[in-house]
Parts: sequence; structure tokens; C-alpha cells
Amino acid sequence: MILSRLVSSQTDRRFWLGFVLVAALLLLLVPALNALPEGSPLALPNYMVPLLGKYLCYATLALALDLVWGYCGVLSLGHGAFFALGGYAMGMHLMRAIGTRGVYGNAELPDFMVFLNWKSLPWYWFGFDHFWFAALMVLAVPGALAFLFGWLAFRSRITGVYLSIITQAMTYALMLAFFRNEMGFGGNNGLTDFKDLLGFDLSQPGTKMGLYLASAVMMGAALLLMRHLVATKLGRVMVALRDAESRVRFLGYSTTQAKLFAFTLSAMLAGVAGALYVPQVGIINPSEFSPANSIEIAIWVAVGGRGTLVGAIIGALSVNAAKTWLTGAAPEVWLFFLGALFIAVTLLLPKGLMGLRLKVAKRFAKVEEGHV
Repeated sequence: MILSRLVSSQTDRRFWLGFVLVAALLLLLVPALNALPEGSPLALPNYMVPLLGKYLCYATLALALDLVWGYCGVLSLGHGAFFALGGYAMGMHLMRAIGTRGVYGNAELPDFMVFLNWKSLPWYWFGFDHFWFAALMVLAVPGALAFLFGWLAFRSRITGVYLSIITQAMTYALMLAFFRNEMGFGGNNGLTDFKDLLGFDLSQPGTKMGLYLASAVMMGAALLLMRHLVATKLGRVMVALRDAESRVRFLGYSTTQAKLFAFTLSAMLAGVAGALYVPQVGIINPSEFSPANSIEIAIWVAVGGRGTLVGAIIGALSVNAAKTWLTGAAPEVWLFFLGALFIAVTLLLPKGLMGLRLKVAKRFAKVEEGHV
């Protein structure tokens, strides 16, 4: 008991030390490098700031999936849908904020509606001219969909590959629906040409830095929330669900409620990530619902190490950094690289990069103790 507490305290100290160092890097060093003169060799270009912010949104999305897959054993291949719904909610607010500055100068209708000869604003666009309403919808829409979907699936005891398939079917159905012009979400082109957020010009470097910092804070807050959650009694029940769901049910715990809570919370977190993603990339369209995107999210978590939280962040950042480099240097190689990476991780590193780190650490510990 004393040894386990000592190990736990050492792990906590390492976590908090790493958290503070990374927070300082993200919140202090990046803005400082961006503030350097353009000719400086250490200067961070302005175009890199939203790219880094996009990576942090992806890392938060990976955290959301790790909660349900790594701790509940629920492999969702539809988390891209929750991410996209949060993005559309923010995009709708940004479109309403354009006002008369659009191409057609119509304050009542977005440009794409004027082009398609819409006569009035659809009822489901009401309220999105207010930021607080859009922020509420960023949480409510993905959360409500996840709650309804999860309630139907979990109470029916749909698990394993069957659950993965129907989550993928859900995001594919949403993609097809949002592609239709009559849905009122911009069709194939989606929502774009945003001007400002809360009165701040989105094209200005200061606004881009503010969004980047908001993404960093969001990722850190999500990590702390998830770490606290998995350390509670509910977190231990979730891990038990992953390892032996039938035994948990036999002991009298409600497996449906535990999975439903985790799935809904995860979807809401994905929605927040999507909401911060959209103003930084400047567009949201139905391609974000693509099932391939949801599969890619699972690859991020698998590469980093599911059930570790920190591993999900590492996986998202490393894979997307590789994607940015490869799609520029050799775009035809990227998909082959992604497929090979998933196969290699599955066969050689089933616990991901975090599992490899633990294996190396144990090896060094044995060497130091003189066992090898």
C-alpha cells in the first residue's frame, strides 16, 4: 500500500511537472517567438499560429475519443460528426456576424441563401446572431445527438464492431444530408468567408494568436478534466466496463448510464474542439463528416496509446505534423503512410508510443537494479 502510494505520488509529480512545462511552452514561448521580427531565425511566422491552433483542436478531439475508447472500450467511428456539428454551430454564428459585408450586402440572409433564392431565414438559424446562443449549441447539438444515439445503442447492448459500424453510418448519413443545398447549410461549399468573431477581425495576427491561446487552454482544461474523471469511482467503473462488462453488470452497476455519460461528455468536448477549429481554418463544409476523418481520429489515439490521455495528445500532434509535411513533400504517399502506420502500431506497438515509453523505462529500471 505504501509503495503504491509512493509510485502514484511520483507519477503525479511527473505529470504536473510535464504539464507546467508544456503549458509554458504553448502559452509563453509560442507567442514570444511569434512576436520576434520577421528576419529573426527564431521567429514563428504568422501562418504557423493557426496551424498550431488546429493541431491543438485535433488533440482535444483525440482526448474526447480516448475517453470512450480507451476507458470504456467503445470504439466510436463517428466522432468526426460531433466535431463537425460543433464547427457548423460556430460557422453559423460567424456567417450571421457578416451582416451587410457579404457579397450581396443582405443583412438578413447569408450569401449562399441569397444565391439560392431563399426568401427568409430558416427557423433553425434563429438565435445564431448571438454568440452565447451559438456557444450553447456547440455543446447542446453534439451532446443531444450523442445522448439519443447512445441511449438507443447502449440500452440495446450493441457493442464491439457493430457499434463501430453504426457510428460510422451515422456520420456518413449526416455527410450526405449536409451536402444537400435544401438543408440550408451551404451544401457542398459549406460556410466560409468569415469576417470577425466577437468584434475581432479574424484576419489579424492578434486574433489568430487569441484563438491559438484559447485552443491551448481548452486542451489543457480537457486533459485535467479527463484525468480527474478517470481517477474517480466512475472512472474505475468505466475501466471495468472495458475489461469485463458482463461482470460489472452482474455486480449491479448500470453499464448503460456509465457509457452514456462518457459518450455524451466526449461528444460535447468534440463539439467545442470543432467550434475553435472553424474560425482558425476559415471554413466548414460536409467533408468534415467524412467517415475517413473519424477513422483517422482513431489512428491518432492508437498511435499515441489509448487509455493514457497524454498518449492521445501525442498521437494527434505527431500524426498531423507528419501529414502536414508529407502532403507538401509527397502528397501521393500520405494515405499509404497512414495505412502502414496503423498496421505497424497494431502489430508492433499495441499500446502505442506511451506503451513503448513504459517498456523502455522498465528496461532501464531493471538495468539500474542490476537484474540484467
